[in-house]
Amino acid sequence: MRSHRTRFHLDVRSPGRSATLLGLLFGLAGMSTSAVTVALPELGADLEVSAATAAWMVSAYTVALAVATPAHGRIADMIGIRLPLALGTGAMAVGALVSALAPSFGVLIVARVLQGAGAAAVPVLATALISARFTGADRGAALGRIAGVAATLGSLGPLVGGSLEALGGWRLAVALPVLGALAIVPLWRVSPAVGTGERIDVLGALLVAVAASGLVLLIQSPSAGVAAAVGAVLLVVGAPLLALRVRAHPHGFLPREIVTNTTVLRSAFAAAAVPASWFALLLGVPLSAASWGWSPFATGLLLVPSAVIGFVSPRIARTLLARIGPRRSIALACPTAVIALLTAATGAFLESPTLLALAVVLVSGAFGIGQPAMISSVGSAVREAQRGVALGIATLVFLTGASVGAALVGGLASLIGVPTAFCLLVVLPLAGLTALLLGGPDRVEAEPVPA
Repeated sequence: MRSHRTRFHLDVRSPGRSATLLGLLFGLAGMSTSAVTVALPELGADLEVSAATAAWMVSAYTVALAVATPAHGRIADMIGIRLPLALGTGAMAVGALVSALAPSFGVLIVARVLQGAGAAAVPVLATALISARFTGADRGAALGRIAGVAATLGSLGPLVGGSLEALGGWRLAVALPVLGALAIVPLWRVSPAVGTGERIDVLGALLVAVAASGLVLLIQSPSAGVAAAVGAVLLVVGAPLLALRVRAHPHGFLPREIVTNTTVLRSAFAAAAVPASWFALLLGVPLSAASWGWSPFATGLLLVPSAVIGFVSPRIARTLLARIGPRRSIALACPTAVIALLTAATGAFLESPTLLALAVVLVSGAFGIGQPAMISSVGSAVREAQRGVALGIATLVFLTGASVGAALVGGLASLIGVPTAFCLLVVLPLAGLTALLLGGPDRVEAEPVPA
């Protein structure tokens, strides 16, 4: 028995196995959104709420996910990755279970907030774990595999959600992330358990939560007057106070060294255009297909070809990181996202499922390149002791990009149409590309991530 446990431990420590496990966990966190969208009509009818109200289960999860991301990174810097990753994964699983059993919509919303706050640990701490455990070619390959596996599951989300809804209703689709609990034990064995020992800046963390909640609510609720007003108030109040806190406490929850690092901010902003495009298509393509009379299951089948990209994107990302570096890799992902959005707009306008499928293939490829490139750029631009919080801040920006894409399509599609919404979103990857091309040289404080 002892030798069996030892072999299992060593297997999990290998870059490929660890990255695959983390990618599956990351993918489950992503499917918490992509797999449940097809179940919203049945959910609303069962819990006696309107379709617009039912959509708030997605918003509640996304807001909690974005807000809690930097907190997990900062806590991991202080006490190590092991405990926050285990607790976050557990909270994601418990939140999904309670969501599936929720007797009312109010209970469902609370459970989704818990689920999102727990799932926020996965993207930032998964990448921090790989960065802490592996170097050189192993690290680059592992980061690419995480993104590839996550992109594959995300693309399959609508198909899986539609299938589970057909088999057992919306509750079965919502319960899917419970499977993440299976990863807790193997990840506990390989995660660092020692941090810097510094105390957390509670006020700084609270102000980050207030400002980030305001921003995400404002973006996610452009057509909901009360929610948008609350978001605006939180942002207007929280952002200036947060800026004052950073100035007064340069080593607090948001270290001034990180928030003034142009490489971190530029890389995160440019890369955020990729999930913005990806989430826009994951929402806009089903909307278009539904208008043609397609079932959720048929729509899921339409997105299956994009999942193939998840299997090849790790090798592509590894090659690009080695040959052209992270900054140019992000710069390549941005125009790919532009082409994907324009292809999707054309496909939606012409009612061409082939073009829509091609668009999602392209944006999945951009995601598989852009996300590991951002991690590599941010990770090498800061000191090792600050890597967790830097990745947390970058991931917050990255996930906010996803919120922008989903909100733009979800909020404006009924007013201006899905094709026009796709065209408007092109501004984001173009802005990201401009920031990369016109910005100064990248800062390098730590070992870069080669292929």
